[in-house]
Amino acid sequence: MNEPTMNRSLKNRHLQMISIGGIIGSCYFLGAGYAIEQAGPAIILAYLLGGAIVLAVMMCLAELAVAKPISGSFVTYAKENISSTWACGVGWAYWLNWMAYVPSEMIAAGIIMNNFVPAVSQMWWAILFGLLVTVINLFHVDNFGESEFWLSIIKISALVAFCGVAGLIVLGLIGTQGYLGTSILLSQGGFAPMGYWPIILTMVVILVNFQGTEIIGLAAGECKNPEKSIPVAVRNVSWRVIALYIIPISLLLSIMPWDKANLKESVFAAALAEYGLEGMASFIAFVVLVAGISCANSGLYGGARALHALARMEMAPSFLGKLNKNGMPQNSIIVSVCACWAVIVFYTFNPDSTMYTYLLSVSGFTGAMAWISICWSQYNFRRNMIAAGREGELKYKTPLFPYVTNFGIWSQVFCLAVMALTPELRETLYAGVPMLVLPMLCYRWRKHKLMLRHAVAMAHKS
Repeated sequence: MNEPTMNRSLKNRHLQMISIGGIIGSCYFLGAGYAIEQAGPAIILAYLLGGAIVLAVMMCLAELAVAKPISGSFVTYAKENISSTWACGVGWAYWLNWMAYVPSEMIAAGIIMNNFVPAVSQMWWAILFGLLVTVINLFHVDNFGESEFWLSIIKISALVAFCGVAGLIVLGLIGTQGYLGTSILLSQGGFAPMGYWPIILTMVVILVNFQGTEIIGLAAGECKNPEKSIPVAVRNVSWRVIALYIIPISLLLSIMPWDKANLKESVFAAALAEYGLEGMASFIAFVVLVAGISCANSGLYGGARALHALARMEMAPSFLGKLNKNGMPQNSIIVSVCACWAVIVFYTFNPDSTMYTYLLSVSGFTGAMAWISICWSQYNFRRNMIAAGREGELKYKTPLFPYVTNFGIWSQVFCLAVMALTPELRETLYAGVPMLVLPMLCYRWRKHKLMLRHAVAMAHKS
């Protein structure tokens, strides 16, 4: 009987929207409030820098994914181009990253909905959204792609609508305040009221907002035409970052003083409510729910595929590497869902927004390690192709090699160094570093144990 294979039923439009689903979650609407509160209008520069980093990472991933389109791709790339030990560590760290991030989406949605329906606690909202994501993620892969497509359409439409309304407010065409221009943007202490150092300090949260774009590579094994779909998706990353992050944040800061931003509510809804647009603010709250479900859905997809890849490389229990009759890694999905529920249950005993911020920071560290791994793998891969005289065989090449690759690596190393040197961020390393190192140590111990058994068996034979 033939072993089931990955179902290549994801269409190009699905792939495009899956990447958007990963970067526009409820954490965008809440995390933006935290970042603005810390850095003021200068946070725009942090988003621009974050966009440049994610573009570099995506270019590196595209070269690898087009050359070898497989599900759970970057874990395999790490094994082939760095080492199996590193692949094990970064693969498990990436899975744990999403297991922390997906519940944080549920928690974020719970925080916002509690503001609109105070009678229902954050805990119950988080549980409700967790149930919805569980059901959606067990769809057939093409149904998953279709649901993600329409959820992302809703999010994009909402952000476009916000930009249109905010633009009219700035021009004085909505409200009685008249023409605003940059009067609010620069009024509370100028462009960088807290200085420029907070831009670096908030980079961890910013990079978390952008995480999810790498799911394009993880989906390579399940899309119909990766050679065409993946490069197109990568080229669209740059304008997505500008259109979906920079423009809305700039307009937000132009209609609401930055010092009113916080983690307790959606800054987008709060800004619209300031001008009497409660109906529009309620619509934004609905979109936050859609964003949470969509981003969590994409996160579970990516985490399950990474776990499946680890199992196929004998770095996780073998049953996690099996596919069901529909070509889906059902066991990996179920285990991932259970892990997310464990975090949500833990949250029910500590319903505090502090945990939400902590989950964001931890996933920022583990996500950064995955991105560094992608760039590092591409660097070694290209060097090996050049040494073998086969560079011309590549159908997609990361431009300006090795400068783009080095930028992707060292900019993130710098952010991690800042995290280690900053007391309020350092505690995230206490959980983040073990997520990377412990799987590596376990893998080395298991490999050493197998080698000893093999040596003993050979000695007995002789």
